[in-house]
Amino acid sequence: MIGYYIIIGGISLISWLVSQQLKNKFRHYSKVQLQNGLTGREIAEKMLHDNGIFDVKIISTPGQLTDHYNPVNKTVNLSEAVYNQRNASAAAVASHEVGHAVQHAQAYQWLTMRSKIVPVVSVTSKFSLWLVIGGILLGAASGTTGIGFLIAVAGLVMMAIATLFSFITLPVEYDASNRALAWLKTNNMLTNSEQDGAKDALKWAARTYLVAALGSLAMLLYWGFRILGSRD
Repeated sequence: MIGYYIIIGGISLISWLVSQQLKNKFRHYSKVQLQNGLTGREIAEKMLHDNGIFDVKIISTPGQLTDHYNPVNKTVNLSEAVYNQRNASAAAVASHEVGHAVQHAQAYQWLTMRSKIVPVVSVTSKFSLWLVIGGILLGAASGTTGIGFLIAVAGLVMMAIATLFSFITLPVEYDASNRALAWLKTNNMLTNSEQDGAKDALKWAARTYLVAALGSLAMLLYWGFRILGSRD
């Protein structure tokens, strides 16, 4: 079991390092002002219209790196800095979020699949760990037929759903970034250096999702061995 603690600890450390690097990258590229003079909102609006999308609203949301696309009410939510600023970071984030809107409009299968799982994950993620730990405390190690074991397994199934969700998220995020970068380049929205900056920023953003997925998998395996291994 010590090995699993080491793995989980290592992934947690990597996750923190990637998160810090992401913040540093966005802070750095926020200083690279766009020659076209467009704000994040204006870039998002143009990308939407270029893709024939006119029923999606672009709104400003408080916080830092809180940008997201909401398929329920069809809104591209941009953090205040991205919404108003005219730099490479704002261009990268704004076009990435619109990439999700384009996915939605084109019924991109991975986004559709993720959207269907969201309601389930929003519930199961709150209780999975509590059920796992509660089941173990009730005596999951005493036998496979005990109520504690069944409760722990139920929590494990919920945890597995969350892990599946994190891996389904990966192609959604990578594809949105690819769509964003392709549109920015095809339409000559950025200079070469600005394009490189946007690409680098989105690369690090994608890595946060990858590390999160690996962390979720490691946690699932750890608790899986703890619970299912108790049968031996």
